[in-house]
Amino acid sequence: MHIQLMTDSSADIPAFLSEKLDVKVVPLYLHFSDGQYTSGVTMGIESYHEKVKELGELPRSAAPSPHNFYEEYKKVPADRPIIMLSLSSELSSTYDHALAGKELLLEEEPDRVIEVINTKTASCGISLLLHEAGKKLDEGYSFERLVEHLHERVEQTTTLFVLKTLENLVLGGRLEKMKGRIAKTLNIKILMKATDEGSIEVSEKVRGDKKSIRRFIDQIGEYTKNTENKIISMTHCRDEERANSVLQEIRQKYRFKDSLLAETGPLISTYGGEGAIVMAFFKDK
Repeated sequence: MHIQLMTDSSADIPAFLSEKLDVKVVPLYLHFSDGQYTSGVTMGIESYHEKVKELGELPRSAAPSPHNFYEEYKKVPADRPIIMLSLSSELSSTYDHALAGKELLLEEEPDRVIEVINTKTASCGISLLLHEAGKKLDEGYSFERLVEHLHERVEQTTTLFVLKTLENLVLGGRLEKMKGRIAKTLNIKILMKATDEGSIEVSEKVRGDKKSIRRFIDQIGEYTKNTENKIISMTHCRDEERANSVLQEIRQKYRFKDSLLAETGPLISTYGGEGAIVMAFFKDK
């Protein structure tokens, strides 16, 4: 049985993985002062950065509407079950709208099979779950078994962030300008994590870029001791060289089986700022 995997544009998926799994992406919206854009459709990552620089502002993001989801579900052949992996419900109304879109379609076609999963993560965390779904499909998992497995994996997903600059936090109004200036003067770097509920919180403040990266890497060992059969998924905001360097250090220290790497899209770039790195992996049970 072929299963259609879907997600939204908060997921930052390596191109090879998206193509291999034929992932369908429902785009979020980006609102700048000069108009609304559709992430990944009318605005790609390069045009996003150009627009931020041109206008000196960050966009507001908006979830796809229930009707957007309804339309995307309807494009999938009726005999094909759908698994929709959504951005954390703590960060957006995307999950609720994905559920509402499902109900709209079921009113018309009650025999449709659609599971909407709140991933409690974003960016490379969703890529990690998609990779896991693909692996289990190759192993012949049924729809029901795969859904159960992915719900279990959501609870094991650890998502960690390290910010190189606080400029986007200041620009977006999430950090006062004076505090931002002080942090810049003191070279303070922010470490963040996704909570068990799926919100994002500051976990540590570290002075110095090298120390923050060292701490970022050291945190992995606090969540998992057994990495040989695990994948690490990573995304970066416009700094592939930095990301590759960090990824190399991680794989030398922890011996992950494989890795995924992609650039952050507009949504995560808005929050993280240039140089930000996100990583996700499955913690020990």
